[in-house]
Amino acid sequence: MSDRRPPTAESAPPPLLAVTDLTKIYEGRRGARTFAVSGVSLSIAPGETLGLVGESGCGKTTLGRCILRLIEPTSGSVQFDGQDVTALKPEPLRRLRREMQLVFQDPYGSLDPRMTARAIVREGIIIHGIARGADADARVDRLLDEVGLGAEAASRYPHEFSGGQRQRLGIARALAVEPRFIVCDEPVSALDVSVQAQVINLLGDLQRRRGLAYLFIAHDLSVVEHIANRVAVMYLGKIVELAAVDDLYREPKMPYTRALLSAVPIPDPGAERRRAVLTGDVPSPSRPPTGCAFHPRCPHPAKDSTCTSAVPALEEKAPGHWVACHKVARADR
Repeated sequence: MSDRRPPTAESAPPPLLAVTDLTKIYEGRRGARTFAVSGVSLSIAPGETLGLVGESGCGKTTLGRCILRLIEPTSGSVQFDGQDVTALKPEPLRRLRREMQLVFQDPYGSLDPRMTARAIVREGIIIHGIARGADADARVDRLLDEVGLGAEAASRYPHEFSGGQRQRLGIARALAVEPRFIVCDEPVSALDVSVQAQVINLLGDLQRRRGLAYLFIAHDLSVVEHIANRVAVMYLGKIVELAAVDDLYREPKMPYTRALLSAVPIPDPGAERRRAVLTGDVPSPSRPPTGCAFHPRCPHPAKDSTCTSAVPALEEKAPGHWVACHKVARADR
């Protein structure tokens, strides 16, 4: 795998993607409002992988699709290489689609069963006017080779591929328009464990060769540890912890993050680990609790009225380590 250590503050380039206070609210019947994403801010540098983890339903996929404007955000901004994505009109947004692509979670439902592999990969090349005719076909052949399928797979239909091969085809489709940023929406969760490592290694190789930046959405923290430079932990639509991958896995500060990491399986039957078991269920995003959204499930022994009345800000508690928790003190205190 590639070197996962993030660049130093002095050498870090300006972010390729900068998300500021992004919010998505779904309006329901009788005035009900569901906060799928609530005030999220994050950035991704060129060539960086930001892992986004959290329980199912916490808003990870909604955030990824709001960034791409496949779902229109309610408020906030998304800056991509200096352009305000949320303010773009249809035609400039269509041109920007070349730069920002998506690899879907489901390698079965995300491919048109009536199209051959060549047609699937070729479609974006034609739509964006990158190449035509024999030149477009040659590009498709090179892409299929690059993702490990081989040019001979071009005439086959999706049902003729295995799950891992279909996901490779989906990756080739995303690469066809030469993007700089890809949202990987749980790209290996539907695959066999034996195939997951192959696809993760492929994504790492493509990143090194092409200089790609990834937002890697997952619920499997062991997978994220191997591919991410930094990790953002999401709970009920908010980022509650954000740090370099080594820092977060070595010393998680948010009680929710500690509970998630304690549940990661260890491939050693003799190893022992103390589980941080959370009680209760995830609150409804249509009726979030007051104060800290995590306080009804928090195992911290010193909860007080601050936890139940004030929303904690995402603050830098240690260099490069951001936490939204009233009970985590700054390192310089």
